Amino acid sequence: MRPLPPTAALALVVLGGVASAAQGAANAEFGARAGNPVLGAVVNNAGGTLLVLLGLLALPSMRAGLAALRRARPPWWCWLGGLGGAAIIVIGTYAVPVLGVAVFTIAQVAGGSLGGLAVDRAGLAPVGRLALSVPRVAAALLGTAAVGLAQLGRPLGDLAVGVVLLAVVGGLAVAVQAALNGRLAAAGTAAGSVAVNFAVSTPAVLAVAVLAGAFGALPRGWPDAWYLWTGGLLGVGIVTALLVGVRALGVLRTGLAMVAGQLGGGVLLDLLLPGGPGLRWPVLGGALLTLVAAAVAGRDRGPAGPAPSPASSPAPSPARPAVPAPDVPAGR
Repeated sequence: MRPLPPTAALALVVLGGVASAAQGAANAEFGARAGNPVLGAVVNNAGGTLLVLLGLLALPSMRAGLAALRRARPPWWCWLGGLGGAAIIVIGTYAVPVLGVAVFTIAQVAGGSLGGLAVDRAGLAPVGRLALSVPRVAAALLGTAAVGLAQLGRPLGDLAVGVVLLAVVGGLAVAVQAALNGRLAAAGTAAGSVAVNFAVSTPAVLAVAVLAGAFGALPRGWPDAWYLWTGGLLGVGIVTALLVGVRALGVLRTGLAMVAGQLGGGVLLDLLLPGGPGLRWPVLGGALLTLVAAAVAGRDRGPAGPAPSPASSPAPSPARPAVPAPDVPAGR
């Protein structure tokens, strides 16, 4: 899988972030109309899994990607990226009705920034080990500052601190998901990695639904608005955007660009949805600040070392001089 140029990869990831904001809103509304928030997550993953199954039947590249992964035999933990996707879907289904679309997406910045720094430093993503340099740490701090900026004007009692922290955990989960899926894509193909993601995430979401009793009292009438059934399609696009971004940019920059798209999408939804709060300038400022953070992170061009092989463990190699290479090498 050849990485896109950095500008094209950033643009694609930002669009993926807009799709993520729309997915969170659709899943939450679906769950509210169906009478159980977990049902929105179930329908989301079922739709994505159906699309993947159709892809396996119609696309030789997806079947070839899975065959390449079997030959590469990456370590078992590389296959678990879909659990991060399942976590953010379930968390978002519960948290969006409490926090709102924009605030929920902002709360992921802290978790995604910290997770991106840690995952890049460990070298879990295929772009290689990236040092904890001043530009990258500054970018993570800028991303976190966007959380406070976007919350200006909101009474502290309305923030539901526990739910905000849960959304932060969701940001951490997405960082790990992006890195592991990117490693699978590097070992095989992006299409094969997307298939594995949904094969892992769907059973996890179903297990949560069973534990939550979501199937005990199914709704008599399912929501009839077509856009509420698009979560699976959006999910496939989001996972693909993360794969492309991680391969070209690393996890931190990909996460920041994704959040910028999420915030921008959240602003659009707040403007367009009936009964929405309208334009909130602090949220828009948070979106712009995360874009600045992604640009600042891109100023660091010195990786800490090569990424571990997909067929090896992520344990650090013995100390040795870092090989100069760009943060975005030529050639989720």
